[in-house]
Amino acid sequence: MDPSVDTWDLSSPLISLWINRFYIYLGFAVSISLWICLQIVIKMQGFATVLAEAVMSLDLPVAIINLKEYDPDDHLIEEEEEPFESSSEEEFGGEDRQSLNSIVDVEDLGKIMDHVKKEKREKEQQEEKSGLFRNMGRNEDGERRAMITPALREALTKQVDASRERRLLQTHLLWNESHRCMETTPSLACANKCVFCWRHHTNPVGTEWRWKVDQPEMILKEAVENHQNMIKQFKGVPGVKAERFEEGMTVKHCALSLVGEPIMYPEINRFLKLLHQCKISSFLVTNAQFPAEIRNLKPVTQLYVSVDASTKESLKKIDRPLFKDFWQRFLDSLKALAAKQQRTVYRLTLVKAWNVDELQAYAQLVFLGNPDFIEVKGVTYCGESSASNLTMAHVPWHEEVVQFVRELVDLIPDYEIACEHEHSNCLLIAHKKAVLGETPGRGVTEIHWEEWIKKRLISQARWLVSVIPAS
Repeated sequence: MDPSVDTWDLSSPLISLWINRFYIYLGFAVSISLWICLQIVIKMQGFATVLAEAVMSLDLPVAIINLKEYDPDDHLIEEEEEPFESSSEEEFGGEDRQSLNSIVDVEDLGKIMDHVKKEKREKEQQEEKSGLFRNMGRNEDGERRAMITPALREALTKQVDASRERRLLQTHLLWNESHRCMETTPSLACANKCVFCWRHHTNPVGTEWRWKVDQPEMILKEAVENHQNMIKQFKGVPGVKAERFEEGMTVKHCALSLVGEPIMYPEINRFLKLLHQCKISSFLVTNAQFPAEIRNLKPVTQLYVSVDASTKESLKKIDRPLFKDFWQRFLDSLKALAAKQQRTVYRLTLVKAWNVDELQAYAQLVFLGNPDFIEVKGVTYCGESSASNLTMAHVPWHEEVVQFVRELVDLIPDYEIACEHEHSNCLLIAHKKAVLGETPGRGVTEIHWEEWIKKRLISQARWLVSVIPAS
């Protein structure tokens, strides 16, 4: 016998606890297990309520009842008349669809969800079958659908109003009567999805007209009314001159550059004729994807073509055109512009790191279209959008735009820098032939700018007399 055992006092409580430690550990384990089970049971009492709320949120054709208050005898007749059966998926067919008062077992929820998914698939297939009508711009009755929906109208109205207000506060490069300039469009649709589009592609896109055609008279009437309503908002604003306010109520100029591609509008020539009959000058901007329409376009006061890039690769990256033959269309549009017997303008939008290193190619395009003016501006960042990866890093500094223009002018000897507007990050290049009374060797930059504006307005007035019929 171990002599050390004799020294233990077996009557000591600590010794007793040590000897019976196994039973103590077992007791603790059982107690903790019982406590956990009790908590689970308590929480499970609210599981049915949580499940019921989740089911109701799915908007399924079911009703949730409390079985504690449910008496089967009260619903016996109803259940005999409309028994709920869920033995197969087919039993969820059209005639056997359950009413909102049906009682659903939790086990049947999976089958109900399968039925909902099946209905969704059938709906999508039905929409695909009617896709031909949508692609042709027609509804199921064969009628052309409207170009703009209420939601689209609301989104574009907010964007357009902001653009118009900014235009009223800025001075145009050729005159300072922006308060009498109405900006509108006969077409919301466009054949490009440019990365710098401030509409963020909320407007429709397409390669041909496939919508209802509004009459030119209605478009002009509503456009003038909207312009006047916008001018009225400035009444009483500090700094607004009374005579300018009254002048603004009479539209003298119309910029067809608000949204979309205006020459896609089937009645564009009728609309232009109506503008001229109303003594309103016309300034039309096209994206150089419709050469045939440019050739068929009646004379306008000033015809702009957007030249957003000078190579096929950069044009595809920036404009993201819908036409597969976009580059040939682009070149043909510039050739068509050169054949127009009217004042023409190239509009260049510089996107840093994308199209500012193509000077020689730009010069070739200038020779191709031979425009009277070239507007060069830095791209405007219009905020983050899922439709574009453009950032502020792509916006060139004004000094960079100036440097680009100077280098471009060196490559096109028939042109000179006409003016500069730093706030708009924009410069204007003019062909020497466009300046009245110019002597050989004398560039536009050597003429006082106010004198140049006066001469350009006189030239414009003479041109309008020849285009606008007398009343």
